[in-house]
Amino acid sequence: MATTEPALSESGRELVREVLIHGPIARAELGRRLGLSPASLTRLSRPFLDSGLFVEGAVELAGAVGRPAKPLDVQADLQRFVGVKLTGDQAFGVLTDLRARALGEHVADLAGRLPEEVVEALVAVVQALTAGGSGSGSGSRGVGVGVAGVEGVEGLAGVGVSIGGKVTGQRTVLRATFLAWREVDLGGMLAERLGVPVVVENDVVALTEAERWFGLGRGVDDFAVVTVGAGVGYGLVVHGRQVVTPDTGLGLGGHVPLDPTGPICVDGHRGCSTAMLSTTSMCASAAVGLGRPVTYDELLALAASGDPVAVQVVGTAGRSLGRMVAAVANLTMVGTVVLSGEGVGLVDVPVAATELRAGIAADRDPDASEVRVLTGAADFGAWARGAAAVAVQARIGSLGSLGA
Repeated sequence: MATTEPALSESGRELVREVLIHGPIARAELGRRLGLSPASLTRLSRPFLDSGLFVEGAVELAGAVGRPAKPLDVQADLQRFVGVKLTGDQAFGVLTDLRARALGEHVADLAGRLPEEVVEALVAVVQALTAGGSGSGSGSRGVGVGVAGVEGVEGLAGVGVSIGGKVTGQRTVLRATFLAWREVDLGGMLAERLGVPVVVENDVVALTEAERWFGLGRGVDDFAVVTVGAGVGYGLVVHGRQVVTPDTGLGLGGHVPLDPTGPICVDGHRGCSTAMLSTTSMCASAAVGLGRPVTYDELLALAASGDPVAVQVVGTAGRSLGRMVAAVANLTMVGTVVLSGEGVGLVDVPVAATELRAGIAADRDPDASEVRVLTGAADFGAWARGAAAVAVQARIGSLGSLGA
């Protein structure tokens, strides 16, 4: 892939974004969204059709007697991206198309937490996903989708890495507590090894972008994302754009007060969102009542089967999640909240679903509009697809002929 392509014009980027997010989309609707005349839209879209990035759909009639019009869409499998979610001990990667749809996945254990050791794990994940198969070994799973190039890597359009921590410039990790990192140029180190563009982003920011462009938030101007897993995260989209501030990545959504009688988190906050909703905290509470350790999946299964201890723990978490949703909706005035993260399977348990609704109702004015709660996938794949999504965004923003 050439690296000297001219940058897309702003009009070109807007066109690609609209077709990528909303395609297949009628030309009339596309012109309305972008404020373009039919002639201008035809002129602007022609290079993308010629390159193969855009494709035309079946003929549609603009009206009862209207002239034929072909909707536009992207050739999503034209390029490949890798997204990787970093945890304290693993790198979970997915190979995706232009719409961040997973084509394969691979997991690698971290040999250590030094930046060089983490980069080696990331390189191994990317190579496994692009070497014509899903890799080998006990940590590998997925489908075999090959990408051309030396060891497959040079055929990639980009790599995204998401991490729980504060990131600047989509490159440098300023702080990642779980890795004991401060000011690590992860993006630069990985790009030097791979020879392809690399984007590094906070994991909740990346996941929220994936929901905004390709997921449950697609077409929704104002919504929030609440993530449940090893921690509790929060993202906000207003007027179609994510709100990002200098404090993004500090985990502030993890310490929202929810229950003054609840357990204490590691930072000393009683009954905060982390203490009430993190999978670790829920399992710890259940272990006390059960008299033995329990995994999160086992806890949910026990609650679904009616075990009284598990029902109590999961029900309390569901009520706390409802209060979190209500607080977010009340303070930001959004009407839609997307629940995601590896622990969001909580809401599939009947007692948690019931308590979730009760928690929202308890803290929401009865005359307020109903909050629409949408639930995403309960796996690490969602985090990794978020990383791929920001790589896709960076690709559109930086290069010219996406079909090259």
